[in-house]
Amino acid sequence: MDSPMKVAQYGISSVISLSDDTLLEQMREYYSQLYQEPFMPITIKEEDYRARRVTAYLNLADRIVTRQMLKLKQEPFDSESHLTKYFLLLPDDSPLKALYRQMLQTRDPKLKVELQEELRQAVTPGSIDVNIMTKLDKTNYDKNGDPLPQEYSDALAALRGFARSTVHASVIFSAGMNMRLYSYLEHFPCFFPDENGYLSKQVIIKVSDYRSAFVQGKILAKKGIWVSEFRIESGLNCGGHAFATDGYLLGPILEEFKKSRQAMQEELYTLFSNSLKAKGHPVPEMAPATKITVQGGIGTAGEHNFLLQHYGMDAAGWGTPFLLVPEATTVDVETMEKLARARKEDLYLSPISPLGVPFNSLRGTTSEALTLARIERDKPGSPCEKKHLVSNTEFTKEPICTASRKYQRNKLLQLQGLGLPEHEYKAEEAKVLAKECLCEGLASTALIKAGITRKASPRQVAICPGPNMAYFSNIFKLQEMVDHIYGRVNILNNTYRPHMFINELRMYVEYWKNKKAELQETMTDKQEKYLQSFWENLQQGIAYYKELLPALFQDQLEKYALMHDELLDAEDQLRLANQKL
Repeated sequence: MDSPMKVAQYGISSVISLSDDTLLEQMREYYSQLYQEPFMPITIKEEDYRARRVTAYLNLADRIVTRQMLKLKQEPFDSESHLTKYFLLLPDDSPLKALYRQMLQTRDPKLKVELQEELRQAVTPGSIDVNIMTKLDKTNYDKNGDPLPQEYSDALAALRGFARSTVHASVIFSAGMNMRLYSYLEHFPCFFPDENGYLSKQVIIKVSDYRSAFVQGKILAKKGIWVSEFRIESGLNCGGHAFATDGYLLGPILEEFKKSRQAMQEELYTLFSNSLKAKGHPVPEMAPATKITVQGGIGTAGEHNFLLQHYGMDAAGWGTPFLLVPEATTVDVETMEKLARARKEDLYLSPISPLGVPFNSLRGTTSEALTLARIERDKPGSPCEKKHLVSNTEFTKEPICTASRKYQRNKLLQLQGLGLPEHEYKAEEAKVLAKECLCEGLASTALIKAGITRKASPRQVAICPGPNMAYFSNIFKLQEMVDHIYGRVNILNNTYRPHMFINELRMYVEYWKNKKAELQETMTDKQEKYLQSFWENLQQGIAYYKELLPALFQDQLEKYALMHDELLDAEDQLRLANQKL
């Protein structure tokens, strides 16, 4: 929610989720008080309150970061200043870091002052980017119960709030396509280039593979919207919702981007320029830059650098380890300590999301405890106040959430009336009762940290680290985490950590085996073909990694041999399991 207020002053970009406008409003009040800014609440009774809350929060964040940067630039270059920290955090091969070192080493007082001024002028903040999960786009209703026009839906209102804000930043679309959301971009001039080709607000799409990127890029280019970044994320080795591919592994996916990115850019530019011309907008002489970046399960400087150098990635993103960095993210003390203690078995691909999408999560959270306590009291399900994850119309005209008390009561009554054998009923009951209220759970940790309590009951926390959390076991300073990313220190714990490609491969093998077991008794021809295709894609991925080993581990024979054995083990598991298909 508030990472930009923590790290943007150091040139680090981060992303604010726009899903929960109530949380945005609560945090806006908190930060207004903290920075002595006037605060006027935007209530749910006001016209277009969701979009206005988004705009107000982003404008506040923008003002705070601007104030931080002005203050930082006036600081001295001493050991305790934020200005010095800005330069210490930079990678060692940064030209700006070289200039900083030159300033430290120079003995000429006049030249030192000149270099310090040059460094101050070069300081730029990180971007205040935002995320819209495209699937979270419920229709909203007026006080009479009538549906509001579509531009008041959750995702469109969030986009409007971002478009009207003062931030010069990017919106990241995740979780697949939403055609009405993509079309809505055309309503805002800020998403089109000016006569100099400048985009005041940019579009980033999170994708799982090359085809997804190309398809979505073409859809938007035909509307005159340029995708400034395709952000590739591992389908399973990530935090939160996990959108698995059909067995396509990260390495082969990156290889396809490496080979095809230039051709994709050229085709997208043709569509983009033709659309701009037809709309009467200025057409840039050259295609705007398109970054290709990657994230999901990166854990060492070696992995980070390989992704940039071998595949030509423009950047690599780290998320999960920063949950252990209070200077960067907002996590309450109890939950952060649980994360620091978490072992592999405490981190799992859970069924708790009401969207029905696998969800990487932490065992033993207070949200899980509350869910189980409600079941024990024979009052399963949660009160559904925010309604951001509503999707089910099995029992109601308006969609409701599958974690809600209303849905679970109705669903359990329906199951009880089906006369199922005991083991079948228990299995179906467990699927219903597994769902947790993520609207409240994911918001709670920020509210606890901000001291925003409620009288009725303590806030219950859900949190969604990726499996990579198992290899980090302390609470870290920002400098320590950044130093680890750039290979200046090693902060991994003593747990053996396979290469990120092996970690993801094992997750996919396990995912495939579970899918096969789930479908075994009622498998259709279509499902059998899906599983066989998935299996073949995994085998092709393993073959690709075998060929990649010499490039991956130059002069590191021990690591080469170890990963080769791990690939053979995955291959054996797949062959053995496939014989039973």
